[in-house]
Order: sequence, then structure tokens, then C-alpha cells
Amino acid sequence: MKKIEVVIKPFKLEDVKAALTDAGISGITVTETRGYGRQKGHTELYRGAEYVVDFLPKVKLETVVPDELVENVVEAVTVAARTGRIGDGKIFISDVLDAIRIRTGERGIEAI
Repeated sequence: MKKIEVVIKPFKLEDVKAALTDAGISGITVTETRGYGRQKGHTELYRGAEYVVDFLPKVKLETVVPDELVENVVEAVTVAARTGRIGDGKIFISDVLDAIRIRTGERGIEAI
């Protein structure tokens, strides 16, 4: 099993969610978050004063999938989240040793 974490622009959430559903993913966790990468934020003008916005709004999606679905998920997210501009986001993939469904006690693939 693999845990896939995706950080994207907030306005792409619905597109990515639809792409994940089409790829066969039945459950995701979504967190509103803030951060920056290479773009280092941006400068804005408010009431005549210029200030730097260091942390930009982002959305983080997390899901755990069987190993055989990883490439399908990566492709679906990449296509759905891409705008071609800086700050489109990142995908992180890590190993999951086990998963347990609390309600039934199921473990492993059955738990996800």
C-alpha cells in the first residue's frame, strides 16, 4: 500500500476530486493549508501599502491506495491539477506498513 499526498491550488480541488473518483479512489482526506515552494509567495497592494504574502493558500489531499493503483492516481492528479504555471503543486508517495479499520478490525487492503 502507498500513501499519496497531493498539494494543489485550491481552485483545482473539484477537478482533482473528479479525476480521483474516475481512477477508482473511494476515499480522500482534504485539508486546507498554506505554504510556498519556489515561487516564495507574492507581493500585494492593500490600501496603498505593499506587503508580501509568504504563505499561499493550498489544499492537501491524502489517500492510501494499493500499489497497483499508484501510477493511475499520479497520472489522474497530474492531468487534473496542471495549469502550466508555477505553484501547481506536488505529489508525495510513501509506503504504508498497515491499515486498520477501527469499526470492523479489518487490516491491510481490506481496511482501505
